[in-house]
Amino acid sequence: MRTDLELADIFREHGAAWRNANRGHVSFDQLKVMSAIERCRTAALGGHVLRCEDDACGHMRVAFNSCRDRHCPKCQGSAAREWLADREAELLPVPYFHAVYTLPSELRGVAYQNKRVVYDILMKAAAETTLTIAADPKRLGAKIGITSVLHTWGSALTHHPHVHMIVPGGGLSPDGERWIASRGNFLVHVDVLKKLFRGKVIAMLAEAHAAGRLRFSNGLAGLADARAFKRFLGPLRHTKWIVYCKPPFAGPEQVLRYLSRYTHRVAISNRRLVAVGGDRVAFRYKDYRVEGAERWKTMTLDASEFIRRFLVHVLPKGLQRIRHYGLLANANRTAAIAKARELLAVPKAEPPPEPEASAKETTPRIWPTPCPCCGKRLLVVEVFGRWATPRHDTSPPIVPIIRIDTS
Repeated sequence: MRTDLELADIFREHGAAWRNANRGHVSFDQLKVMSAIERCRTAALGGHVLRCEDDACGHMRVAFNSCRDRHCPKCQGSAAREWLADREAELLPVPYFHAVYTLPSELRGVAYQNKRVVYDILMKAAAETTLTIAADPKRLGAKIGITSVLHTWGSALTHHPHVHMIVPGGGLSPDGERWIASRGNFLVHVDVLKKLFRGKVIAMLAEAHAAGRLRFSNGLAGLADARAFKRFLGPLRHTKWIVYCKPPFAGPEQVLRYLSRYTHRVAISNRRLVAVGGDRVAFRYKDYRVEGAERWKTMTLDASEFIRRFLVHVLPKGLQRIRHYGLLANANRTAAIAKARELLAVPKAEPPPEPEASAKETTPRIWPTPCPCCGKRLLVVEVFGRWATPRHDTSPPIVPIIRIDTS
């Protein structure tokens, strides 16, 4: 049994056989993701030669380039850090709530066959629900901001589409001249959110079907008929949909910690992989029916089933899984955040000084991580292309670096 695994190892070992066995049933997007993960941080993508700035140390190593695919477990760490640096400047000194909207199990098959349309409906309906209820004068009566993240998986890699939201505890008054704060540990009542969310999703699905934007196959082929689809949606109008809103975080630091875990998470991280042996893959998952440390369990699947489950969560090209609404919408984010900070009496942050042009031209490129031998800076001394051999002397042997950043 092999340990200290990466998802790329499983794809390299079992991917070719899986693609051959499922020929004609794998999407182009899924094939691209598999290929990117298999080649990530290998000579296939080229890289950089790094050298310690201290000549006495002389440490050198290669940093192979990342694939930067949003489904790759190795690439999302640096992407999250860059994204969080921008979000940190937008935080307000108010409580932040965590809301979750889940698509019912009855709709998961429809969602899988119509990812682009249904995932978009899920995110839009959740955002419109939250904004509408918060703006109601009987509720909060304010225009709020939302950071929304789409997840499509359960802990065991099952298909479980849901949306995580971070919502500031308050917003701007309708005239934009006051900050209206939420009441303590309460944002809005989830029962109200559930009903409106349910209605919006069902209405949007019916509209998409009428416009011919939904496609059905296999066991769901009958839903192409308008009357059959209407009958299918009928019972969903009377079931309880899962929506919840947690109490606020303790402070901005916890908000950022949460965002770093959720915004760039993929279906499974390398840390959760336990072992692979023969045609079996073991990984850790969380059983939410159990409390405490015992909820972490180990599941073993055939490698083919493990790959299938992972690829279920490949998103269509161009589908945005991180979105901002209300005060945080891209169109008016800067002005809205500035106004909120003014009303909350938050001092303006001074931007860091820009280096002079001459300094930019002469300063060598510094690698983000320090030299593992002496702790000083690593300098980029060479950039080489795909499958190319570095010009620099590789004796003693260059050791591949763990953290990669091609930006």
